[in-house]
Amino acid sequence: MSDREGIFAGEDPFVLARHWLDEAEASEMNDPNAIALSTVDSNGLPNVRMVLLKEILADGFVFYTNYESCKANELDAAGKAAFVIHWKSLRRQIRVRGPVARFDGPEADAYYESRSLKSRLGAWASRQSRPLASRASLMAEVAKVTATHGTNPKRPPFWGGYKIRPVEIEFWADGAFRLHDRFRWTREDEASAWQVQRLNP
Repeated sequence: MSDREGIFAGEDPFVLARHWLDEAEASEMNDPNAIALSTVDSNGLPNVRMVLLKEILADGFVFYTNYESCKANELDAAGKAAFVIHWKSLRRQIRVRGPVARFDGPEADAYYESRSLKSRLGAWASRQSRPLASRASLMAEVAKVTATHGTNPKRPPFWGGYKIRPVEIEFWADGAFRLHDRFRWTREDEASAWQVQRLNP
């Protein structure tokens, strides 16, 4: 019999992840949806940076970025990624690993349109990850795209989402005397059933 009770209970890891995030939104002061996203470059050297997780769907985790950025180049080349989301207030974390692909349809348009005007214009102005002469030059570019695109800019062709479709999700919760609770969900591919295993702390 499974001992996945309490905060670990459930038969769908995406539902469980959404539940944990909902709880974190009530207790984390800033950006409860911030994830540390890991990629690798062409030499296999890892990169990690914080991005905001925007959706937990029935089959994956979605975030958005500039498609010309360093992270996007690495995501497109490798087709795989991993992230961890950690909540100090709850003393919990979730680790995710799996294939990743662009999420570039009407959903990306809808998310872009939901952002503030300044954020939408900022997406047009930023040449993400590339050298920048000064803050003043960035603000000059913002003014330029504001004049060009006005108050209702469309989503830039170089900006959109990615969805990680995990083959591994681990739920971790702090335990007394560092005897933490860990449950790893794994599957061969999206067509396979999830297998759940408790791990040693």
